[in-house]
Amino acid sequence: MNKILVIDDEEHMCWALERGLRQEGYQVLTATRGKEGLELIRKETPSLVILDLKMPEMDGLEVLVRAKDLLPKLPVIMITAHGTIDTAIEAMKLGATDYITKPFDLDELKLVVKQALMVSQLQEEVTFLRSELSKKYGRIIGNSQAIQDVCTLVEKVADSNATVLITGESGTGKEVTALSIHQLSSRRDKPFVPINCAALPESLLESELFGHEKGAFTGAVARKLGRFELANHGTLFLDEITEMPLSMQVKLLRVLQEKQFERVGGTESIKVDVRVIAATNRDPIECIRKGTFREDLYYRLNVLPIHLPPLRERTEDIPLLVMHFLQKFNPSQEQLISPEAMGLLTSYHWPGNIRELQNVIERAVILSQGQEIKPHHLPKEIQKTDTGKGEAGQGLIINFPDEGISFEEVEKELIIKALEKSNGNQTRAAQLLGITRSALLYRAQKYQIKL
Repeated sequence: MNKILVIDDEEHMCWALERGLRQEGYQVLTATRGKEGLELIRKETPSLVILDLKMPEMDGLEVLVRAKDLLPKLPVIMITAHGTIDTAIEAMKLGATDYITKPFDLDELKLVVKQALMVSQLQEEVTFLRSELSKKYGRIIGNSQAIQDVCTLVEKVADSNATVLITGESGTGKEVTALSIHQLSSRRDKPFVPINCAALPESLLESELFGHEKGAFTGAVARKLGRFELANHGTLFLDEITEMPLSMQVKLLRVLQEKQFERVGGTESIKVDVRVIAATNRDPIECIRKGTFREDLYYRLNVLPIHLPPLRERTEDIPLLVMHFLQKFNPSQEQLISPEAMGLLTSYHWPGNIRELQNVIERAVILSQGQEIKPHHLPKEIQKTDTGKGEAGQGLIINFPDEGISFEEVEKELIIKALEKSNGNQTRAAQLLGITRSALLYRAQKYQIKL
């Protein structure tokens, strides 16, 4: 039940408003002095305040300012006489939700109250949903140079309207990155609408993206708004874009170029203002060569490219990620992890990347029952990981030079050996190294290796 506080120095006004609002099902509190009203705000946390502008000792404007200090989101409706409308407007600038002039009709006030409570509830729901969205997708975590470079790029591209193409293996955090871009942009207060292009057949995907009219096909019993319309003025996240059928790629390209589309079964052109972020776990260039991804769409999406490194290329971030997931899955207490278990986690190659790490930590929290996580709480394949402390971990570099060797030199040598092993096949060489082909091309260019 919504609790309404009436603050007015006229007792008969308090009585009349209390009686009328109780008939609407509200719980009503009254106060005839500003200080008394503020004390009730502290103790009772009302859903809404009806506040008279002219009162002795402490006027309505001062009460409004102090009330907003106590509860910044508290809706306040000001009551004012005709001669003080300018002051009422000043109250709106100070945070009042609305004002109503004396004499007023009780039904009019009830309507204003109902609308103010509805807006307040919607704002709370939006705040809650945004919080849940952040919990679902998480945030970018890491201190490695690789992930700091990603964060810097995210900040730079966030406020642009240009399309973004995020590449990286499954589980590297492409959705997290897309949401971070949205939340840092000027569109942060508008919708973030995701869709997995690989999860729907072509016929359903078109309807999901562009919507449909009633009777457009069997089962279309009513008009449906598509994701583009739902994301208007916000961000549309197209996950697994390279899995989209070629015929749909043509339609998507047209929408990106013209900023308008028609619903399935419709003839009306609908204009939208949508920032598009796409993502894929495949190498787009390889998909173009295979004929499964349009080259023109690739260049239209790849205005601002972001590549996410796999977890095995930023192992220094694993302890931070582990502590983050421990807090997420056991927030009520401090969950400990043994050095041996952490050593296994940092040495494992993580083919499933951050998503796999999250699942492993969730499992370990359950199995450890709040006690320290030890190696036997981890999956068998991780328990068998070579941490590099034994002889088996020393076979990669046999002749370690006395003067030492840099990681860059080791990485360059490994790339050359992989290319020799694969007879120059870049895709195979990337597989041997456990990286994507685009990552191989980047490193080859970095070390000036001829391909």
